[in-house]
Amino acid sequence: MPNRKNLFFFYKRTPEMEEKVSSLRDLAHRHDFEIVDQVDKANIIVSIGGDNAFLQALRKTNFKDDCLYVGVNTEDIGFYTDFTIQEVDKMMASMSSEEVEVRKYSTIEVKIDEEKPYYCINECSIRSNVIKTLVIEVFIDNENFETFRGDGIIVSTPTGSTAYNKSVRGAIVDPRLPSMQVSEIASINNNDYRTLGTSFLLSNTRTLKLEIVQDGNDFPIIGLDNEAMSIRHAKQLEIKVSPRQIKVLKLKNNSFWEKVQRKFL
Repeated sequence: MPNRKNLFFFYKRTPEMEEKVSSLRDLAHRHDFEIVDQVDKANIIVSIGGDNAFLQALRKTNFKDDCLYVGVNTEDIGFYTDFTIQEVDKMMASMSSEEVEVRKYSTIEVKIDEEKPYYCINECSIRSNVIKTLVIEVFIDNENFETFRGDGIIVSTPTGSTAYNKSVRGAIVDPRLPSMQVSEIASINNNDYRTLGTSFLLSNTRTLKLEIVQDGNDFPIIGLDNEAMSIRHAKQLEIKVSPRQIKVLKLKNNSFWEKVQRKFL
């Protein structure tokens, strides 16, 4: 990667992590990488910690599509982190070898009321924050599809289909399919409310709109990946597959389906 030499390290500032990052800095310098302390000067962003740290790195650096993201796990490799802290010398060497490749991961764009768009690489979720069900009118391309009543709804990307989505029996989706998956959380089906009762996929040409019925449950929890938004009185979410793709450095011999097999079978 001769044209990518400016590294920015994203990690939790603790004495233990500072010690680990210090050795990474030394190793990066030995491989002729430049360490920068401002993300806008970086073309490689290295997250250290695990999948949660990787998700936070994306959010805190604003999902930069002109940078390459690298995930370094302090324990075992994860879905987004192909490298461990114990093998960073191998990682640095592999950046200029044929053992790695850059994969592009789809994101979803979430617009809450009139706020600026947010992005997710895993999922957007909306849930009740009180002991009461949530009522949501579900629209696909401005056509009313169903009236949902239950604990909430998850909209996931293909790579996020193995996370929260899987826990509510959503399908695991190949990342090569540009799509988003809509899954229910504990829906109620009776004579007054009727939903599909299963997860469904929407293509990257569709727009999903979720209108929250203001019936006293007006303070839903809106989650974007692993972060809860402090937005009160949210009335509407508009969600679609974004053209913004995240470039991630991955090992060639560690595909998405190999990770699924390793984690779940």
